[in-house]
Amino acid sequence: MWWLYALLSALFAALTTIFGKIGVKDIDSNLATAIRTVVVLILAWTIVLFRSSMQDVTSIPRRSFLFLVISGLCTGASWLFYYRALQEGNASSVAAIDKTSLPMIFILSAIVLSEPLTLKTALAGILIAAGTFVLLL
Repeated sequence: MWWLYALLSALFAALTTIFGKIGVKDIDSNLATAIRTVVVLILAWTIVLFRSSMQDVTSIPRRSFLFLVISGLCTGASWLFYYRALQEGNASSVAAIDKTSLPMIFILSAIVLSEPLTLKTALAGILIAAGTFVLLL
């Protein structure tokens, strides 16, 4: 079932780019990011409250909480840069460059998480990077 969630994530990420490009057209990109963040915040907490997950908050290990905070900071930085790039560039080019995060993830997951970096994964990363380069020519 994970693959269905991943596919839906990709679909909504694509829609995010299209709607974000339209939304950021006439406003400051930081304001656009703040508005988007508030919407995500409300949506996420609504899901937590309706699924009765609030009691789990007190049992979050400190290490997990720390890394979730760090991840949140990285997400915020990513969104700020992404919306600024969307404001100034073509959506297809911005999205293509953004997807070079995949080869970066392959490398970082091998270094930080000790996940295997197989020949297949390395080749996929090279092809993604090469495809991005071709799109930007």
